[in-house]
Amino acid sequence: MKPNIEATEFGSITVEGKTFEKDIIIRLDGDVKKRKKKLSREVYGTSHKISVEEAKYVYEKGAERIIIGSGQEGMVKISKKADAYLRKKGCDVELMPTSEAIKKWNEAEGKAIGLFHLTC
Repeated sequence: MKPNIEATEFGSITVEGKTFEKDIIIRLDGDVKKRKKKLSREVYGTSHKISVEEAKYVYEKGAERIIIGSGQEGMVKISKKADAYLRKKGCDVELMPTSEAIKKWNEAEGKAIGLFHLTC
C-alpha cells in the first residue's frame, strides 16, 4: 500500500501521521526508509546530485517510476548516469521540488518509488 504524504516544510516531511526530519525513500511496499545520501556524497561531494550508485540502491525490480522531490527550492539534480540507469530499467524519472513531488506521489498509480529531499 502506498502511504499518503500529508505535508512537507523545510527540514521535514509527514507520512501517514509520522514526521521525518531526514531525507526519505518510500519503497514499492510502502516502507519508509532514510535516504542513503552518502552514496552520492562520496562521488560528488554533495547529496544534491544523485549518483548512479544511489540510483542502484533506490531502484527496485518492477518499479515503473521514481518520483524525486528535489528539495524545497529544487536544488537536487540527477546525474546523467543515474538517469540512464533508471530509464534502462524501464523506470521513468520525475524530478520536481518536494512540495510538487508530494502531490504527484499522492496521485500516483502503479508501481512507484519516492525519494524526497527535505531542505534546499
